[in-house]
Amino acid sequence: MSYTFDKTFSITLLALSILFIFQATQISDSAYGSTVGPKIFPLGLGIILGLLSLQLFYESWKKAVRERVTGGPTTSSKISSTELKKFLIILGSALAYVFFLEKIGYTITTFLFLCISFQTMERTKLIYSIIIAAGFSLGVYYLFTSLLGGSLPSFPIF
Repeated sequence: MSYTFDKTFSITLLALSILFIFQATQISDSAYGSTVGPKIFPLGLGIILGLLSLQLFYESWKKAVRERVTGGPTTSSKISSTELKKFLIILGSALAYVFFLEKIGYTITTFLFLCISFQTMERTKLIYSIIIAAGFSLGVYYLFTSLLGGSLPSFPIF
């Protein structure tokens, strides 16, 4: 496995997150009186991206050191066709999520995306996947729109 790529990619993501955070702080505060300003979401995403890139760097560094000490790779570096298929399904559903978000609304799009993702990762317990996806999409919609005063694409008007 190429830990050099992982380390380089994590540094690139860290630089991108710093740029993202810097640009998010340049956004002006909300002009229409909302308690959730326009810079909250990009700032949060930048912070999360920075933390995840630091974790990726640490994990790849730790595995590279472990390989040097033991004298060989600790896990198989081949990607199975099943893993690739799962990745492509989730990538396609994420792209569809972005495309359909404005067209059919946040709640329905998020529900469908989560159901597809849960079932792609593990095909058992369909009822639990549906309940969790519905609870999450409706719960986040309610929290964001009602409690925080933000706005999300609502249900579609056909």
